[in-house]
Amino acid sequence: MKKKIAILGSTGSIGTQTLDIIATHSNEFQAEVLTAGDNADLLIEQAKRFQPNCVVIANQSKYNYVKQALQDEDIKVFAGKEALEEVVTFSSIDIVLTAIVGFAGLKPTVAAIKHKKPIALANKETMVVAGEEITRLAVENNVPILPVDSEHSAIFQCIQGEYHNKIKQILLTASGGAFRGLKRKDLENITVEDALTNPNWQMGRKVTIDSATLMNKGLEVIEAKWLFDVDVDNITAVIHPQSIVHSMVEFEDGSIKAQLSRPNMRLPILYALSYPKRIKYDNVDLNIFDVKNLTFDKPDIDTFPCLSLAYKAIKKGGNMPCIMNAANEVAVSKFLRGEIKFLQIPDIIDRAMEEFAFIKDCDIDTYIQTDREVKDKLIRK
Repeated sequence: MKKKIAILGSTGSIGTQTLDIIATHSNEFQAEVLTAGDNADLLIEQAKRFQPNCVVIANQSKYNYVKQALQDEDIKVFAGKEALEEVVTFSSIDIVLTAIVGFAGLKPTVAAIKHKKPIALANKETMVVAGEEITRLAVENNVPILPVDSEHSAIFQCIQGEYHNKIKQILLTASGGAFRGLKRKDLENITVEDALTNPNWQMGRKVTIDSATLMNKGLEVIEAKWLFDVDVDNITAVIHPQSIVHSMVEFEDGSIKAQLSRPNMRLPILYALSYPKRIKYDNVDLNIFDVKNLTFDKPDIDTFPCLSLAYKAIKKGGNMPCIMNAANEVAVSKFLRGEIKFLQIPDIIDRAMEEFAFIKDCDIDTYIQTDREVKDKLIRK
């Protein structure tokens, strides 16, 4: 039987690549639910092509537009953020791929876990903000969380068959983003267009900026802590410009296992959807003889302090990663709109981590309230 997939964020970079996989492997997978935040036109196009059971447009003002466009299709149409939490509970869904960008992915992921839906996790912010609570809920409901990020997929693949062997260190690789090798003085007049260029990966706008600031790697360090139950001091970020080694795991005997492949997000997406099987995917094979050199360097945290801020946040614990994440989302949005300079992004995050109230013991409601308070105040500044 086909595996029926709910794609939360089907119009984004991960969502569209997931639909490419479904189209290529239509005998294996079926799009059951598609959701979008604001991109109604692409959602309509996807719905007509893939014929899901239902679609959700989070922007309620576009409900009538989507409804009318799909009136001749046998597809249910819902709207609003609450609908995202409802559709993931459908009994027909076999797995939920969470590809919504940012904090918005948290509540639908919680709802899916509580209804015992396996999670293909592409929304790293969910684990950054509420990793302790998410992992607890996953254990309580016996729900697997299958990582979609290329780095976490690599780690997950490296530890297969190693469950009784303690991890000594996770080596989390990063391309270095658009500005690898530059210093702070070189970044003073960086434009949005400059920052939206990534040498190896095709990603959404927010994730691309996070890659340029190295915040993306900081978020992934926190995500790795919760996914793999490893102390953050044993997770090391490594600059690997070639993006061939997607991460490595060192074990106590000194052995290091790595996962290598071409930089293509379709591979980790497919692995998460098909796990524990591996399914052939054409045109992504890595010819090892074409790989002339692989280099590894330490990150420049003086130029790119966001990585240090992420380590600081997770070591503090409580709602501090939530404060950091909310401030980053606001800062990146302001940069993309041309309201602040590139180098102001870490400054805004650092100040927020100093100014907002720290809460040690948190539940989901605490995270939601923290996120709202930080964003409301920073947006008004």
